[in-house]
Amino acid sequence: MEILVLGSLNMDLVARVERLPQPGETLTGSSFVTVPGGKGANQAVAAARSGANVAMVGRVGDDGFGESLRSQLQAENIDTRSLNISSSQPSGTALITVAPNNNQIVVVSGANGEVGDVELDQLVTHLDRAKVLLLQFEIPLETVQKAAALAHEAGLLVIVDPAPAQGKLTKDFCEHISVLTPNQTEAELLTGIEVLDMKSATLAATNLHQQGVETVIIKLGKLGCVCVCTAGTFEFPAFVVDAVDTVAAGDAFNGGLAAAICSSKKTNLGVGVPFFQDCDSLKSAIRYANAVAALAVTRSGAQGAMPTTAEVNAFLSVN
Repeated sequence: MEILVLGSLNMDLVARVERLPQPGETLTGSSFVTVPGGKGANQAVAAARSGANVAMVGRVGDDGFGESLRSQLQAENIDTRSLNISSSQPSGTALITVAPNNNQIVVVSGANGEVGDVELDQLVTHLDRAKVLLLQFEIPLETVQKAAALAHEAGLLVIVDPAPAQGKLTKDFCEHISVLTPNQTEAELLTGIEVLDMKSATLAATNLHQQGVETVIIKLGKLGCVCVCTAGTFEFPAFVVDAVDTVAAGDAFNGGLAAAICSSKKTNLGVGVPFFQDCDSLKSAIRYANAVAALAVTRSGAQGAMPTTAEVNAFLSVN
């Protein structure tokens, strides 16, 4: 097992509309589907389809949604032995409204809100076999912080997607994060800097790097992304594609990034920081992650939209 994911699993209830509704407005949707999601599970699937061996640690409800969420991960060859069942809460759900090039999401945590000491104990049993830990903020923040500290101490590379953002990060937490990947909105909430373009994104990323995060990558959608790390600042343009559904673009990026880092022979995994021997390995991983996200947004859904390694490599060969 290379990649360990501690995070959320949700059943996504997705309505498609011509445009997003205004406050108080009722719109008629064009379609409705129920699909497995949750930022943790989405990232696990993205990493698995990119060729990594993945284990998922989390919690679902004792209900039909929970059974479906577990089965979907197992179908992707993801280890679900540390996926627990809540005795009091239903599986997490996400109410998603999708319009062309935009979306709105309301998450109801359910069993995800109970992820805590039991899951942390299970996490510890995996640490000696893992290289990367993927974390997000759809489970209790205290659990995320404890997990980052445990993984950092064990020498894992810790990738944190601070979504949904919950205010500024503590100094100790920052120092346990190897790679932080906020989007524009999350970067602004974390730093107080309005992020509108590459220049302002660089300022925000620099701010987070100065707080102790080794590598900061701010995702800017159609503008691409910017990376600030000890070696310098790098900008990456987005691949031009016809977007159909942007719901899981960030999850696709993170899962792809983790898989690309694991496959690189120039990354110091399991031996402490700094993790990247040179900028080339980091740049290559970010380019791969950008391609995973680009392909994902050309398809509907979350986990089902994640591309395979073969698809990503074919895309990169002509872009």
